[in-house]
Order: sequence, then C-alpha cells, then structure tokens
Amino acid sequence: MCASYERERLESRLADPLRGLLPVIRSFVRWARRPLQPASRLWRRNLQLRVVAFTLLMSVGVVLLLGFVVIGQVKNGLLDAKEKAAENQATGGFSIAQDMADKGGQTTDASGAGTPHGPADSGTWLNSLVQQFASGGKGVYWIVTLSPNADDGQTFGEGTANQHTVNARGPRGSGSILPDASIPKSLSDAVETHQGALKQYTLVKTDDGNPPRPALAVGKRLTDINGNPYQLYYLFPFDQEEKTLGLVKGTLATAGIFVVVLLGAIAWLVTRQVVTPVRMAAGIAERLAAGRLQERMQVTGEDDIARLGESFNKMAQTLQSKIQQLEDLSRMQRRFVSDVSHELRTPLTTVRMAADVIHDARTDFDPVTARSAELLQNQVDRFESLLSDLLEISRFDAGAAELSAEPIDLREVVRRVVDAAEPLAERKGSRMLIRGDAQPVIAEADPRRVERVLRNLVVNAIEHGDGRDVVVRLATADGAVAVAVRDYGVGLKPGEATRVFNRFWRADPARARTTGGTGLGLSIAVEDARLHGGWLQAWGEPGGGSQFRMTLPRTAGDSLRGSPIPLEPDDSRRNRGLLSSGLPAKAAAPDSAPGVPGVPGPRTGAAKGAPGDGAWSREAGSSAQMSGLPAVPGVLPRLPAADPAALPGSGARVVERRETARKDDL
Repeated sequence: MCASYERERLESRLADPLRGLLPVIRSFVRWARRPLQPASRLWRRNLQLRVVAFTLLMSVGVVLLLGFVVIGQVKNGLLDAKEKAAENQATGGFSIAQDMADKGGQTTDASGAGTPHGPADSGTWLNSLVQQFASGGKGVYWIVTLSPNADDGQTFGEGTANQHTVNARGPRGSGSILPDASIPKSLSDAVETHQGALKQYTLVKTDDGNPPRPALAVGKRLTDINGNPYQLYYLFPFDQEEKTLGLVKGTLATAGIFVVVLLGAIAWLVTRQVVTPVRMAAGIAERLAAGRLQERMQVTGEDDIARLGESFNKMAQTLQSKIQQLEDLSRMQRRFVSDVSHELRTPLTTVRMAADVIHDARTDFDPVTARSAELLQNQVDRFESLLSDLLEISRFDAGAAELSAEPIDLREVVRRVVDAAEPLAERKGSRMLIRGDAQPVIAEADPRRVERVLRNLVVNAIEHGDGRDVVVRLATADGAVAVAVRDYGVGLKPGEATRVFNRFWRADPARARTTGGTGLGLSIAVEDARLHGGWLQAWGEPGGGSQFRMTLPRTAGDSLRGSPIPLEPDDSRRNRGLLSSGLPAKAAAPDSAPGVPGVPGPRTGAAKGAPGDGAWSREAGSSAQMSGLPAVPGVLPRLPAADPAALPGSGARVVERRETARKDDL
C-alpha cells in the first residue's frame, strides 16, 4: 500500500511540475512582503498619514490638470500669434518679390529707390533675390525658392542645385538650410496649383549637423524677370516660442511643487488638530480598559473637539462610578457567600452528627419516623455538598484558587471516575465505555480538579442518558490532551450549550435531581478547566444526545491551538447524513452499537475501560482521523485549527432537530 501511494504521489508530481515550485514561490512572496510589512502596518494605523497622502495625491492631480490646461492655452496663443506675424511678413515679401520681377530687373534698396540692371538670367536673379531677402531676416526666418529643373514639366523642388549655383533651375535657400528636404512635397504641390499663399508646419533641416527644428512654412507661386514660374517660401522657426513655452512650463512646475507641498503641510496641520485628540482618547480608552479608571482627557476650548473630550470624561466618570459600585457589590456578595459558607459549617457539623445518630437508630422508629430520618440524612448530604461547592465557587471568585499541577496519566483518572460511577450506571441501565486508553495520555494537571471535572461530566451523562451507553474518549496530539464524554439521551436544545455552564442552570426545571446535584458542578468544572489554561465545551442536538469535551495543554502554562477530539462527534445526525449521501463526514466512526445506527457500541471485556484495548488505535490514534482528514502514509497529520470559541464553555454548536430525522436514529 505504501509503495502504491508513493508511486501515485510521484506520478502526480510528474504530471504537475509546478507543484514543487509552489513552496518556493510562497517563500519568495513572504520574503518580498516582509520589508513592506512595517510600512503597511503604519499605513493602516495612521489616519493622519492617510489623509495627508490622499491630499497630496489629489493636489498633484489638480496641479497636473491645471498645468495641462494652462500650457495648452499658452501654446495655442503663441502659435496663433506666430501664424499672424508670419503671414504678414510673408505677404509683404511676396509683394516686393513680384514688384521686382515686374520692374524688369530693378532691385529696391533700403530707401525704396529702384536701380536698373542689365539683362540677367533667371538663376542669377533668383540668387540675388534670396540673398537680399535673407539679409533682412537673419535669425528670424529662412528664404527658399523652388523652380523646375527642365522644360518637360519636372516637379518643383527636384534637383541638386544649392544656394551657390547659378543654374536657372533648381532650389535655392539662405544660410545652411536644405531646401528640398525642408519644404514638404505636399506643400509645394499645393502651392503650384493654388493662386494665393499657403502655410504648413514642417521641420527645417540644415547641413551644419544640428537636429531638425520645427518651423512654419509660408509659400506662394510667383514669376521671375523672364516670366518663368517659381515658388518663394518663408520658413519661420519656433525657437522663441519654445523658449517662452519652456519658461511657462518651468514656472508652472515650480509653482505646482510649491502648491502641493503647501497643501500637504496644511493638511498635516489640520488633521493633526483633529487626530491628536482622537489619539489621546484612544490611549486613555486603552488605559481605562486596563483598569486605570482615573484617566481623563485634557479639555481646552469650546469647539467640537472640546465637547468630545468633555463627553468622554463624563462617560469615563460614569463608568468608573458604575464599575466601582459593581466591584463593591460583587465584593460584598463574595464576602457574604464566603462568610455564610464558613459560618454554616459549624451548625452543619452539629446537624450532621445529630442526623447520623437519628439515621443509625431509625430501625427503632415507626415507619414514618424512619423515612423522615432517611430524608433528613439525604438532605443533609446534599446541603453539605452544596456548601462545599459554594466554598469552591467563592475561592474562584476571590481569585484564591491554586493549581497543583503534576504529571498524571488521564487513563487512571478516567478509570477511577468510571469505577465510582458504575453503580449509578447500573441503576440507570447504562453501560460505561472507554475509548482511547490503549496508550498513555500524560499531562501536567491537578489530579483532584481533573477528577472533579470528569466526575461531573460522567454523572451528568448517566443522569441524562436515558439508559443508553456513555462513551468516554481520550486522545493526545500536538501538545494537547482531551477527554470527551458522550451520551445519547435527551441532548441539548439550540442555545442551551452556551448556558449549560451557568450557575444553578437546569435544562429541564421539572426534571428531578436523582443524584442530589447542586447545580454548581459544571460551573466549577469550567473554572477548573480555565485554571489549567484549557477548554470545557459542549455540543448537543435535541434527542440525539450531547458531548462534553475537556481539552488541556499537555504542559502546564502552554497555549492551546486545537483539540485532538472534534467537538461534534462522528455519529451526529449531520455526519450520518453525510455518510449516507456518500459525502465525507467530519469524523470517521469505525464502530457501531447494535440497534443505534452510527452509535459506538460496547467492546468485549471493556465495560470498565480495561487496559490494553486497541479500539483507539483505529478510531482516534491520530489527530488526522479525528479531524476528518485522510491518513497519508509517511506524512504527519496536522492538528485542526483552534475551535471558533476560544473561551471555555462558549464553544458549543447546538444542532437543531431536523424534521426529516427518523425516529429510529434516537
């Protein structure tokens, strides 16, 4: 079986190669998250930090949005101004160039007077035009002329001539500009077919190694001195506009940073005024919870925070007075119970002696007097038990209970309790069964208190078991030991499992106490379990019996993480219903009692828990089986997580009786 399991596990690992990487990935994630845990903890706990952070984030968003809007408006304004100035400059230049061509070779000087020239070819005239126009706009714009290279209608702008050529055909430009690369083909084609001036954004490329620069090209189709068509372009760079826009961006960035920092400081100051009193109130509330009832807030001013402080102080004063009254009343009650219990011991001793004398001589009395002597003896016994329980409760209330822990084997304690309860079980018609006593169950505990707890649980199970079996289970695992007492009697109704440990509480007030109980047994038992640092919890279902489980740490002073025995037994109605439907139950139930489906039955020669019985090795030998987990060879089972109710006596889950439950399940 182990070999087949190992083979299946190997095949599953080969089928899923990423399964082996999951632990590594989890370890890496935990390692990566470890440095972030202090920051995450600070973020969750610091309200002021979150408010300032959100204020800064929103401020950054507002500043960015405002910056985009302002920069867009400034950019549009600069472009509009640039386009208007460029159009005016280019329109004037186009008019002058056409006038010069119309005058037949005359050029205009600075005074506006015309100077006649002799016959010149178109190339020389265009070179002179470019040089003359470029001299007046150096650093402000470039001049470019485009003309066909051939008479066969070759496209404008195609050729190899530059500004130094004297060929009549080909492009010309001022400075180091590359005319054919700076004028877009789409613009030159549009200018050729259009009568007016056209404009378009472009990139000016030069042969001096500088990167391309954005510019606005304005062009128009004109004629030279010989009547040949050519295209004249003005290219206006955006250097000045880029400097202006950069200045605006820098100013906005500086102002934005200043505004964000200022808003963050303002938010920090404002939230500090609000958070500081809240922190002070939280600290004082913690000290009040720790018992320092004299703590108060310092109140200054008349604003809302001051009103909050005054209200808090009034609340603290009221709580202090009420708690003081309750403490005084509780102290008086405990003192009264303790004093009465001690004062009653002397007369009770006298009454006991007299009752014993009368009870011993009852054979000499008439039947009525003899019966009265027996009743007197029984009630004196019950009164003595009640007085002992009251004294024990008063010790717990006064905090004077002491734990005398020593290593004990719970099997011996369980056997003593079962042996003592055997006569009562025989009268009730119940059988006492012990499970899990095959191996030692060692724990550091007070044997007197543990025996008292188990005696209360066993006697209650017999009294309310309606003559059915009472099963006592023992288990130990992962630093904890547990003893569970299971009966199949009347059970518990919904909500009763949380009240069963209350003092003098009875599930059925009309039910007689045939064993002379005082109503304080379970209250004392839960206090004994708490004194050990353990749990005492109850589970029950109407008509399906109940189970009380005591869980103690194996070593005195340790904390419990779980119990080796599930609180809900494996033979509950829910688990039996799951098993009948083919679903896994919460806990396996290997044995069954005859006549009661799913109820653990008797074991041969184990009515009193004879040692050496091996039933527990199959039923509760591992915590994995008791918690409903499948047993895996070679893999240590993990203990189930701590029960939802960490407080003893309040961890019960009562199952309501289902309408569909069969009568034979009972």
